[in-house]
Amino acid sequence: MSILFRSRSQGAQQVKISGFRRFVMFWVHNAQQAVASLGELVRYPLASLMTMAVLGLSLTLPATLYVVVKNTDAIGSDWQEAAEITVFLRKNLSQQEVATFTKRLNLSPDIESVKWIDKNEALAEFREGSGFGSALDALSENPLPDVLLITPAADKRTPSAAETLLRSLKGEREVEEARLDLAWLQRLEALLNLVRDGFLALALLLCIAVVLIVGNTIRLNINSKRDEIMVMKLVGATDAYIQRPFMYTGVWYGIVGGIIAWLATALLIWWIDDAVRAISELYESQFSLTGLNLQEMLVLWLIAVGLGLLGSYIAVRKHVATIEPQ
Repeated sequence: MSILFRSRSQGAQQVKISGFRRFVMFWVHNAQQAVASLGELVRYPLASLMTMAVLGLSLTLPATLYVVVKNTDAIGSDWQEAAEITVFLRKNLSQQEVATFTKRLNLSPDIESVKWIDKNEALAEFREGSGFGSALDALSENPLPDVLLITPAADKRTPSAAETLLRSLKGEREVEEARLDLAWLQRLEALLNLVRDGFLALALLLCIAVVLIVGNTIRLNINSKRDEIMVMKLVGATDAYIQRPFMYTGVWYGIVGGIIAWLATALLIWWIDDAVRAISELYESQFSLTGLNLQEMLVLWLIAVGLGLLGSYIAVRKHVATIEPQ
């Protein structure tokens, strides 16, 4: 790249600009245009703030739904971890055989822990708690079997994996019956999948709406500066140079809109947290909503900036090129 200048003693001269200087000038021009675009927004604060608020509030709902899904996943994980497979052993097994079988199950990688409920201890506990002690004394033998409470390993707690483990346990020689209520696990998993799919669909629709809103705002801004753009093209400005300030406008929309989305999401979570606590207390739980962490807030902010940039890019690519000096 080179430029021409004229001195008093010489004619026009060609001066070469180094690649490093061109690189520095490129970023200096970008910084100037970014500041200039911010100045344009400050000149019309109400209109600019309304567009930013629409962008931010449009992202608030999917962000809040994400928090709900995240907390729901945590609840579902806790419930699945609490699930146990109840194994009833054959009555003719000796204590040594039950102990050996219990140790063998503890060595399995599919099982996290095994709790042995001795049939004699279970009968004694039932006699004390039921009030039928005299009736139980009339029995010739203990009617209760030894019971094992088996907690599956972490990767075996999904409904399909737990069912596979259940079938495997039923095939053991020492097992009379094994039970696990899979229906509620399957219903829980189906409900969580429905919530996730609904969240993704709604988030996608709202993101498209944000892109359209920003794009339409930038389009109106371009049309209002139509004469200025034609003059710039007459003096040799390229489309890329003209488009850049509008692109930075979209970025500013995203930056401020992301902050608004984060604040609105935090406020909404704080608002509903008391209701969630009240419901959890009815179930004797201390559960409370966990909001967005730092990494999730940064992702939300980047999404807002990306949507603002995408909306402005679509608008400037379509409309700036159509404006030509007569």
